[in-house]
Amino acid sequence: MVGQQNINAARGEAAAIGEADQAVALASAERREASDRRVSSYIATQHNLAQLAIEERRLNPDRRGSVFHRWRRLPLGGLPVVAADSKETARVMVDEALRRSALWRFPAYLTSTNGEVTYRCAVDSDERDLFMQADAIHADGMAHVFASRLHDAEGLPERVATSDLFYDVAAEAAARGASMYMLGATEASNAGAVAAVKARYPDSKIVGRRHGFFRDEADEIAVCAEICALQPDILWISMGVPREQRFIVRHRHRLTAVGVIKTSGGLFDFVSGMKKRAPVWMQSTGLEWLWRMVREPRRLGWRYLKTNPFALFLLLKKQRPID
Repeated sequence: MVGQQNINAARGEAAAIGEADQAVALASAERREASDRRVSSYIATQHNLAQLAIEERRLNPDRRGSVFHRWRRLPLGGLPVVAADSKETARVMVDEALRRSALWRFPAYLTSTNGEVTYRCAVDSDERDLFMQADAIHADGMAHVFASRLHDAEGLPERVATSDLFYDVAAEAAARGASMYMLGATEASNAGAVAAVKARYPDSKIVGRRHGFFRDEADEIAVCAEICALQPDILWISMGVPREQRFIVRHRHRLTAVGVIKTSGGLFDFVSGMKKRAPVWMQSTGLEWLWRMVREPRRLGWRYLKTNPFALFLLLKKQRPID
């Protein structure tokens, strides 16, 4: 009798546990199907957090990992450079930007390295730290591609110049409905770049733009709030090294409505047509820096003469993998 009672009690307990598990699974499914946390606006989300006296909890890099971290990396000139071509990068950028849409998470941060960046990061640990916080660093210099193939059997697939990558991303974004915001450069260059993109990609969704000059940090914070209210999937920042990297690191936690941020250097000047790129043969042979130096000798002459030799030395030097 006692044994039968124990058996019945065990069966009842198992049934109760099963019902509880089903209830939890049903509640989880209902939460996943609920759309309010996916479509709520940035302003509404911040208002709700303030009303509940809850601090933003997604102010740190995604702890579950980023798709950008899955790319193979090569140590070049003291920085971990990702081995990904322009087309793949554009696709992944748009994939991740759309995936992060309305999740209010720490935005992904992508940047690029070239000879000047290699030099600056070698002589200034603070600047190197700005780059090391990026989710991915691409090679925007043919010297990096050549050096990678000396150190690694596969090397880098190609140079990912931001001036080329931008068009791949713009085309992908226009085709898939991803929105963009263009921040940086002068007012004339910025406006010209936006007009050129809209003319080339009529279906592009550019939700906002602004030049890259600020009165003070309060002005920067206000601009970040304006950007978040527009909820762009991709934010292009064209301020030059290291201003754009500092801006991102300083305000990344304020840009949780953005999916992916990409530094752009002098991109908008080229997109707007205010500056011309080097001929293709100079780009492919790693001589674009010479083209720029000849066209702007006062601004770039001494800079390249000082940075390029040391950068080349660092690139040719065999390095151990960087954590």
